[in-house]
Amino acid sequence: MKALTILSLFAAFTLQAATPLSPETKIGGFSLGCQAYSFNKFTLFEAIDRTKATGAKTIELFTWQKFSREFPDLEVNQTLPDDKIELLKNKLKAAGLRATSAYIGNNAFTQKDPEKAARQVFEWAKKLDLLALTGEPPESSFDLVEKLCKEYDIKFCLHGHRHDPKRPEYKNWDPSYTIKLMEHRDPRMGFCLDTGHFVRSGGDPIAAIKIFGKRLHTLHLKDPLSTTGDDTVFGGGIGNVSGVLAELRKQKFQGWISIEYENPIANAVPDIRECVDYVRDAAKP
Repeated sequence: MKALTILSLFAAFTLQAATPLSPETKIGGFSLGCQAYSFNKFTLFEAIDRTKATGAKTIELFTWQKFSREFPDLEVNQTLPDDKIELLKNKLKAAGLRATSAYIGNNAFTQKDPEKAARQVFEWAKKLDLLALTGEPPESSFDLVEKLCKEYDIKFCLHGHRHDPKRPEYKNWDPSYTIKLMEHRDPRMGFCLDTGHFVRSGGDPIAAIKIFGKRLHTLHLKDPLSTTGDDTVFGGGIGNVSGVLAELRKQKFQGWISIEYENPIANAVPDIRECVDYVRDAAKP
């Protein structure tokens, strides 16, 4: 009986949903923040400070960023000790930021025991109260991912990089293909639309939003100067950010947006601050 009680308590913990996004995370009607990769030359603690300086309200982590200058050997992933997780949560709280999700690599799915390894990632996400995990695990692991999404009540967001004609086997860039992968799967299984990668693949992000529908959980929002150019301030490129925001409003999008700047520049804060202001101003009548 005692064992059953413990199991019941564990099940209740794993099934508890993440804290919903609060109204305070919204700018221009959207929960808006930065993908920490925008500051990939810095530690996560430094990325948090820079995200706060942009005026953004949320942050998406990635799992190979260094933790802080005080602990330069630590990476922000499932190996992070509990005391450092508490330090991170306190840092986020002090900065007034909500960690929404984390972009994960595929290492967990290549281990001898992939379920054990992936479960550690989901447990880490639960400790951080993340809404979702984002990444590109192999299709063969989707049954496992779905199982863990249900158990931990955490969303999964399939990401797509740029179309590469030299890699015909890579199809995550194509929404018409990936949407079929989610047919009949749990609604927590969905997508992260990277508008920069998709525009550089020759795609129309508004069309992708329509294809994904309610399966669209989050976006990496970018505005490339061209199909081969760097990211620029919203409104200055070919990404039709105004159209993307309008379509998201039309779809009553309830997820979150992470601004991502992949340019190798020393300080992306001023540009991203302008992007934040663009989203805020786009909501004005």
